[in-house]
Amino acid sequence: MTVLTIEELAQALQPGQAIAGLDLGTKTIGLSMSDLGRRFSTPRPVIKREKFTIDAQTLLAFAAKEKVAGFVIGLPMNMDGSAGPRVQATRAFVRNMEQKTALPFVYWDERLSTVAAERALLEMDVSRAKRAERIDSAAASFILQGALDRLSLLARAGSDDFDA
Repeated sequence: MTVLTIEELAQALQPGQAIAGLDLGTKTIGLSMSDLGRRFSTPRPVIKREKFTIDAQTLLAFAAKEKVAGFVIGLPMNMDGSAGPRVQATRAFVRNMEQKTALPFVYWDERLSTVAAERALLEMDVSRAKRAERIDSAAASFILQGALDRLSLLARAGSDDFDA
């Protein structure tokens, strides 16, 4: 497994390959999936965290079933850009996944993704109990959508190079 930049992932992906978004929490892992055209992110049910080996098996089973070509994982930077304990935990999770899979991971700055997800769920009038269930996957969807938008921009920039 390799940690890639979003630009490196853009080069590595083949047409029709989907990618997954992850929001790593202490109690759950929020999941989302792209469509095969990598335009839209759709939230999926969360993985309830147990211990790393079980979490990794569950995540890799999901990846195999959905034919995931790579993961975009939220990196919870502090608002001032510094890295706190949650960033360290996320990097440790990815380092441990290196032993389990060859699938690439891309770190994505997730500042405000949970806030945006909460706002979207409130606007949809989702009850407090249901919001608690869905917030991590909604945040994963915001993380992945940001990466998909960047991949789309990179693809357009690359096609402009050929037009010249």
